[in-house]
Amino acid sequence: MDISNEGRMYHLNCGKEDIGRYVILPGDPGRCEAIAAYFDNPYHVGCNREFNIYSGSLMGEKVSVCSTGIGGPSAAIAVEELVSLGADTLIRVGTCGGIALQVESGDACIAMSAVRMGGTADEYAPVEYPATADYRVLCALTAAAEQLGVRYHVGVVQSKDSFYGQHSPASMPVSDMLLQKWEALKQLGVLASEMETDTVFTVAAARGVRAGAVYHVIWNQERANQGLPMQRNDSNADSILIAVEAMKRLIAHDRELEIQN
Repeated sequence: MDISNEGRMYHLNCGKEDIGRYVILPGDPGRCEAIAAYFDNPYHVGCNREFNIYSGSLMGEKVSVCSTGIGGPSAAIAVEELVSLGADTLIRVGTCGGIALQVESGDACIAMSAVRMGGTADEYAPVEYPATADYRVLCALTAAAEQLGVRYHVGVVQSKDSFYGQHSPASMPVSDMLLQKWEALKQLGVLASEMETDTVFTVAAARGVRAGAVYHVIWNQERANQGLPMQRNDSNADSILIAVEAMKRLIAHDRELEIQN
C-alpha cells in the first residue's frame, strides 16, 4: 500500500489514529457532515480529492464516515486505504434508482448482493465470483430498518460504471446490448441500480473485512414508464439512520463476542 513519508495514506491523507474500526461510506462528500452529526463528539479529519472524512464515536466506539466519490475506482481506493488503517466493518449508504416496480421513491433498498457490471471488481476476483454482503451486516441493516419503521426492500442491485449508459442507452453505440441487459435485470427481479456496491463488496471480501449497503430510492424509471403513481423524494435521512443504527447493532454484537471469548 502506498503511504507517504508522513505515515499517511496517499489518497485519504490520514493516518491510523484518524480512522475508526467502523466506517460509513457515502458517495457524496457533501453528505459526510450530515452523517457525522449522528456521532458523539464528531470532528473533521480532512478532505482530499473526493475523500471527505469525519470521525467520532457511537456507544463509546470510534467510528468514521468517508466519502468514496462516484464509481468503482475511487470506491476501491477508499476501501483499500481504510482497511490498511484498521477499518474492518463498512456500510455503504447512498442513493439509487429503482428497477423493480414495487420499489418506490422514498423507499430504502438493502443490498444482499450486486450484479457486477462495473470493471473495478474484475481486478480483484473472477467474473464468476458474486459480490455479496456480509451476513452479519445484512442482518443489522434489516433489523435497523424494521426498528425504524422504514419501508424497505432486500435483494439484488445492479452496479454499473456509466450513469448515462442507464439513462440514455439508446444514444450509445452499444445500445442493443445495454437495453437487452436492462430487460434481463427486470426479469430477474433486480431491485435497483447504483454505481459502487459491487466494488465495495468484492474489495471487502478480498481484504477479509465486512461490508453491507443501504440506499435511498430517488426515482424509479420503470414505474414512470408505466405511468404508475410516484413522487420524487430526494431526502436520504432514512437510509442514513438505518446505517447508523446498524453500526450500533454491530458494535453491540462485537462486544458480546469479545466477552464470550
